[in-house]
Amino acid sequence: MKATNIKDPEYFHKVVDCQYACPAHTPVPEYIRLIAAEKYTEAFMINWESNVFPGILGRTCDRPCEPACRRGRVEEEPVAICRLKRVAADNKGEVKHLMPKIPKEKNGKKIALIGGGPASLTVARDLAPLGYEIHLYDEWKKGGGMMRTQIPAFRLPETVLDEEVDYILDMGIHTHFNTYVKSMKEILEKDYDAIFVGTGAPKGRDLSIPGREEGDENIHIGIDFLAGVAFEHIKKVGKKVIVLGGGNTAMDCCRTSRRLGGKEVTVVVRSPFKDMKASPWEIEDAQREDIPIFNNMPPKEFVVENGKLKGVLFGKVRAEYDENGKRTLIPTDEPDVFIECDDVMIAIGQDNAFPWIERDIGLELGKWDLPVLNKETFQSTIPKVFFGGDAAFGPENIITAVAHGHQAAISIHKFCQGRNVSDRPLPMTNLVSQKMGIHEWIYDSPVVDDMRYKVPHESNAVALKDRLVEVELGFDEDLGFKEAQRCLNCDVQTVFNTSRCIECDACVDICPTSCITFTNNGEEEEIRVRLNAPAENLTQDLYVSDLLPTTRVMVKDEDVCLHCGLCAERCPTAAWDMQKYLYNVTKAEQC
Repeated sequence: MKATNIKDPEYFHKVVDCQYACPAHTPVPEYIRLIAAEKYTEAFMINWESNVFPGILGRTCDRPCEPACRRGRVEEEPVAICRLKRVAADNKGEVKHLMPKIPKEKNGKKIALIGGGPASLTVARDLAPLGYEIHLYDEWKKGGGMMRTQIPAFRLPETVLDEEVDYILDMGIHTHFNTYVKSMKEILEKDYDAIFVGTGAPKGRDLSIPGREEGDENIHIGIDFLAGVAFEHIKKVGKKVIVLGGGNTAMDCCRTSRRLGGKEVTVVVRSPFKDMKASPWEIEDAQREDIPIFNNMPPKEFVVENGKLKGVLFGKVRAEYDENGKRTLIPTDEPDVFIECDDVMIAIGQDNAFPWIERDIGLELGKWDLPVLNKETFQSTIPKVFFGGDAAFGPENIITAVAHGHQAAISIHKFCQGRNVSDRPLPMTNLVSQKMGIHEWIYDSPVVDDMRYKVPHESNAVALKDRLVEVELGFDEDLGFKEAQRCLNCDVQTVFNTSRCIECDACVDICPTSCITFTNNGEEEEIRVRLNAPAENLTQDLYVSDLLPTTRVMVKDEDVCLHCGLCAERCPTAAWDMQKYLYNVTKAEQC
């Protein structure tokens, strides 16, 4: 194997698993250390620079960072990264003065943002400080997009949503609320230098089975139902409610129904429980509220009698999987099951919908009616039109929309300045030694053995009476500190200096996970199996040194290293050093 090039900015980035997995690449260990030091405002601002909505995401993020967390690879649950984000948001001080100043004199360029969700708001947050005149259009009376219309208040209080949306809108954004854009052609004819489309995936999928039309009055599309509740157009449901679907929207629909008068709320999913798309914690919260989930039951008919919905008839299936994991649902020939209900919520997925984009203006739409885009620049076939969030590549989540917004803002900035939008900026990185003394480090290196702390919840007796009562109470400062201490500081890297190594193997002896090996070089496949502990995770790299005097090489399995610093403390020649690696994705303001 060749010696590892640690100057490649992506090498150590990949080792910081949580940050690497985050679509916006938030510096997770950095802000968690600040929380442990009770520097909540600083932790909030580090989040705000990357993910824009710390308080919102601290409650609602899909948490792609947590399955990647190194803690989960040492027989423990991952660090509660998402909930720690909320700790920073809940305990921060005044932050408005820390946010970018907006120039009074604009740069002469006007940008239109279609849709007021997280992607559009991120574009506004990045471009307003550069002097752009920003106009945001949204059909609702407030900003936030799907964060406002599809996330119930018991998960995301309106006060938190308003605060973080207003941080951006207060940057001098020209808002056009209660305005549905009916024509892209009309927008193109206005004097905008660039247009960003962040309209989400606003079309809930329907279910075409017998009885759908006859029972229409009591059969609701899930995302429309949630929007109706959010804006108080819907204030009650029947006592018996069936929710069809196994995603997060279905979980929100069933829990909302419980709060609007549903006494018997049932979730029915056509797939097995393990294939449900809802986040595990969302399923747990629904079950905590005594909502049963029935699986392997596809709906066959809405039963309507004398114009009144009576219930739903379900078949029964079992799942079979081929060698590629593709699932087929096979009827079991068991008797159909009838479940009585007053209302049905259909939450089986969402699609993009662009009825307002004319098909004769040169903006090409492809499969699934999605725009044809450059996946790196988010530029459409009309050069001055850009897309992001769910509107770009289909339904994802808030943090992905934020990541799209940052990158689209770079493209819009370059486009408006007449520069090449394909010339993407490199991230900003550095490596800084954490040495204070021979055996002392700036960072808190001991590895605690605490298990993951549970987040307190409001009681059902209180929560189910009012849809505005927040269910998760979040960590207090004490629990936040304890959970923050579980972080392994994966951004503090073990940096090896070949010229200082005397091959004494002291680091090998002291390493608690046997991740360091001195061995003869070879091909990666066979080296992985002859290390002190076989390196079985092929997605994480091996750190390989230059040849040592004995012609051996040092090989470290980055996958199981705890970043504890024991190798550097034990080394008699300081061949190992602990160096903090900072990786920041470049934003439009640095271009």
